[in-house]
Amino acid sequence: MTFRGLFVLGLSMLASVAHAEDPGRELAQRSVCLACHQVDTKRVGPSFRDIALRYAANEAAAKYLARTIRDGSRGLWGAIPMPAQRHVDPATALLLGEWIISLAPEVEKAPGNQGSLPESESSGSNAGPSGSQIETPDSPDLTGTDS
Repeated sequence: MTFRGLFVLGLSMLASVAHAEDPGRELAQRSVCLACHQVDTKRVGPSFRDIALRYAANEAAAKYLARTIRDGSRGLWGAIPMPAQRHVDPATALLLGEWIISLAPEVEKAPGNQGSLPESESSGSNAGPSGSQIETPDSPDLTGTDS
């Protein structure tokens, strides 16, 4: 085997070890999240890192994301809705939400940054991250907007 072949083999082994050491990514893959989302790049839906940056400053973010994973959403990230992922049990959805939030840089989680979820979000209301109505599969579009 040539030096180049050994180098390529080493890089591929390193990449597989890096992915194997991330239980959150493995959970996302088993839950079929990676069909529409990637860690650092937009695919069909936003990247997990973009989601983390938007919500990380709020203490209720992981619970909010867990509910969004299970119930779906519409209009929060553009025109393409996220369908409800009922095959993901609530405990797994919460683990996924916590993992997604962990992808945000620590500076985004600094004290004093209040985050973008309203107080009512932690109480289970249907208010979205900017105070707008969260669209779920069984709720009507009250605003007529997709942003």
